[in-house]
Amino acid sequence: MDKFKSHKENKIEETVDKHALIFGLISVFLCGIGFSIITPVIPFLVQPYVSNEGEQAIVVTLLMSVYAICVFFAAPALGALSDKYGRRPVLIVCLLGSAIGYLVFGIGGALWILFAGRIIEGVTGGDISTIFAYFGDIIPPEKRTKYFGWMSAVVGVGTVIGPTLGGVLSKFGYSVPMYFGAIITLLNVAYGFFFMPESLDKNNRLKEITFVRLNPFTQLANILSMKNLKRLLVSAFLLWIPNGSFQAVFSQFTMDTFNWKPTLIGLMLSIIGFQDIISQGFIMPKLLIKLNDKQIAILGMLSEIIGYSLIALSTLSSFYPLFIVGMFIFGFGDSIFGPSFNGMLSKSVTSREQGRVQGGSQSIQALARVIGPVIGGQIYVSLGHAAPAFMGMILIAGAISVLYKGTNANM
Repeated sequence: MDKFKSHKENKIEETVDKHALIFGLISVFLCGIGFSIITPVIPFLVQPYVSNEGEQAIVVTLLMSVYAICVFFAAPALGALSDKYGRRPVLIVCLLGSAIGYLVFGIGGALWILFAGRIIEGVTGGDISTIFAYFGDIIPPEKRTKYFGWMSAVVGVGTVIGPTLGGVLSKFGYSVPMYFGAIITLLNVAYGFFFMPESLDKNNRLKEITFVRLNPFTQLANILSMKNLKRLLVSAFLLWIPNGSFQAVFSQFTMDTFNWKPTLIGLMLSIIGFQDIISQGFIMPKLLIKLNDKQIAILGMLSEIIGYSLIALSTLSSFYPLFIVGMFIFGFGDSIFGPSFNGMLSKSVTSREQGRVQGGSQSIQALARVIGPVIGGQIYVSLGHAAPAFMGMILIAGAISVLYKGTNANM
C-alpha cells in the first residue's frame, strides 16, 4: 500500500493515497445510489403489508420521512465522533450499518421490519459529512475544489444510475435491489477495512464531545438569527417542502395514476437526474451571463410551478405525456434553483461564516424533507392524487413573493 501522507502546512510535496481516494469516491457514489435505488420499488415492497392504496401511500411517505429525520439527527453526532475517534472507524461502521439496513429492508416480513431497516440506514446515512471531512484531511487546500467537484459528479452519477438499476433488478424480485445495495456496500467495507488509511492525526482530534456538537437544532437557531438570511431561507424552505413531498409520493403516484412498473419509474427518475446534470453543466453557465442569481432562482421557481400544474392536469386527465412534459419542466426549474440559491446564500455572509451558513442550510433542507413527505402522504390520500402538485404550486408562489421582496435585487 502506498504510504499515506496527511496534509501539513509545512510540507511542500503532498500526495493523496490512491486507496483513500478510491474508497472515498466509492463511498460518495454509494450515498448517491443508496437513496435512489429504493425509489422505484418501495411501493411494491410495502404493498403486501397494507390493505388499500391510501394506507400504502401513507406508509411509503412515512418510510421516506423516517429516513430523513434519522439523517437529520445523526449527522452532527457522526461528525463529532469522527472528530474524536477518527474518520476511518466511523465511515466503516456507517457503511456496515447501511448494508444491514438494506438487508433488513429487503428481507421484510412486516411493516415494523421495513421501518427498522430505514432507521438503521438513516442513522448511518449521515456519514456524508464525515466523507467530506475525510477528503478535507487528505487533500491539500489548493486541490480541494477540484476533488470536491469530483465528489459532486460521482454523487450525481450514482443518483442517475440508482433508479434505473433498481427498476431493472426488480424484474428478478422487488427485494433484489436491496440485496444488491447490501453486497456492493459490504465490498466497500472490506476494501476500506484492509486498505483505507486513517486521515485524522491523533494530535488534531477532539478532546471532548459536548451536547452542542450533537444538537442539530443549534445550527438552525444560529442561521435563523442572521436577519439578512431569514427571507432567503424561508423561501427555500417553502420550496423544499412540496419537493420533498412529491419525491416521496412519486413512485406511488405513477403506480396509482398510470399503472407504471418499477422499470419505467426508475427510467423516468434517471432521465430527470441526467437532465439535471445537463442543465447545470450547459444551461446554467449561459443563464449566468444574462441573469443574476435572484432572477435565475425565480425563473427556476416559475418553472417548477408550471411543471406542477402539468403534473396536476395529467392526474385529472390520466394522460401520462402531460406528466412527462411536466416532469421535464419541473426538473429544469429544480436544477437551476439550487446553484442560484447557494450563490445568494454564499454572497450574503463573510468567508468566516460560510461553514456555519451552509451547515444550517442543509439542516433546514433536511427538516423540509421530513415534513414534506408526511404532509404529502396525508393530502395524497385525503384530497386526491393531484393534491401534492397543487400544494407545490401554492407554496412556491408564496416562496417567490418572499424571495422577491426580501433579498437584494443585485444578487
